[in-house]
Amino acid sequence: MLTPQGTDFPRWYQDVLAKAELADNGPVRGTMVIRPYGYGLWERMVAEVDARIKDAGAENAYFPLFIPESYLTREAEHVEGFSPELAVVTHAGGKELEEPIVVRPTSETVIGEFMAKWIQSHRDLPLLLNQWANVVRWELRTRLFLRTSEFLWQEGHTAHATEVDAAAYARQIHLNVYQDFMENVLAMPVFIGRKTKQERFAGAVNTLACEAIMRDGKALQMATSHELGQNFAKAFDITYQGVDGTQQMAWTTSWGSSTRMVGGLIMCHGDDNGLRVPPRLASTQVVVMVIRDDEGVVDAATALAAELKAAGVRVRLDARTDTSFGRRATDWELKGVPVRVEVGPRDLANGEVTVVRRDTSEKQQTTVARLASTVPALLEDIQASMLAEATAFRDAHTVEVATVDEARDAAQTGFAKIAWSTLGTDGEAMLARDAITVRCIQRPDGTIPETEDEPGNIAIVARSY
Repeated sequence: MLTPQGTDFPRWYQDVLAKAELADNGPVRGTMVIRPYGYGLWERMVAEVDARIKDAGAENAYFPLFIPESYLTREAEHVEGFSPELAVVTHAGGKELEEPIVVRPTSETVIGEFMAKWIQSHRDLPLLLNQWANVVRWELRTRLFLRTSEFLWQEGHTAHATEVDAAAYARQIHLNVYQDFMENVLAMPVFIGRKTKQERFAGAVNTLACEAIMRDGKALQMATSHELGQNFAKAFDITYQGVDGTQQMAWTTSWGSSTRMVGGLIMCHGDDNGLRVPPRLASTQVVVMVIRDDEGVVDAATALAAELKAAGVRVRLDARTDTSFGRRATDWELKGVPVRVEVGPRDLANGEVTVVRRDTSEKQQTTVARLASTVPALLEDIQASMLAEATAFRDAHTVEVATVDEARDAAQTGFAKIAWSTLGTDGEAMLARDAITVRCIQRPDGTIPETEDEPGNIAIVARSY
């Protein structure tokens, strides 16, 4: 049994991680071991996000895990922002190193070094790079998938000829990669907007964020995109010869999403029976379960699984009749597989199987002949229903308020929307004393403002992970 969400949400989360076989704590404090089922979710996230990144024109590369400490010190605000989280290697090969080596917390500095080497002319721009890698940030308070000392992610880094081009590309990534993936694959509605100066990425001139609500009313930052201005270009001499023959400074961006998305998936969609996975993300969309190993049942189930696979469904056959059917059904429910197809001798005698939706627990009888043709539409219906449910939950837990005190009260159970002109930096500091932060600033219509101080801007505030 899982701890009910309403009784102890953090304990519920830990129960799901363990009983759905998603992850374990690693041997070093703050590290994690991602189990095969959890890694399967991450692989699907990688595939979907990577395809969108490539559609945006970026190419994958790989850069070193170890970064000379001197690289980080070139951009003062950047190193200051990451200093408390750095893991530093001082000895290797039995000797003390002449220069300490930082285990990458992010790669702006090392990639900036090579951008300077690779960019010579305006013809080399834009340079659009992405890497899938691990990073290390030495966190004091850790929680699997949400905040660990080592985690997996993608980090994009680009260089452009103009400030306008850089800003437009950061926004393109944010909308066409991150927001599209969150809403259309994870079935997770997100607020998009600008970070305040206080919450901005270290070394950036602007940070864009995707903020989602979890089922305990807290916010989770799902992805960010940063306009870095010319800060890193100046620090690493990323210059190019312009069309007019003069030397000019490039404008750079960086952007990333991580295994934190797995934690967001769990806490946005999970219920008291475990995980619920949207069909477009699920590595297993349908599990075909043999109820009893009576004559012909396994063969029929095997044939149905093959038909579903031929119809483009990601399917798994469960014929482990040495384990009770009830135990197996509970395990698949815990793992959040969108659809179970239960195959037993009694139903087969009538030419039928039982189809169970994980999102609603609804059961229905379907003929064997129609199963493969109806399941794809059922999966799309579940996908749409999960997004609608999550959106309704977010909207029901988002309150428009007029004062800082009202914002503080509303943030105890969800999000508060307040005019940025009313809140301002003073109100932001007041809320911060109660561990409430401005998650993003957006226009009243939900779009991203051009500046923080654009008239009519709304601040979205919440407690967060």
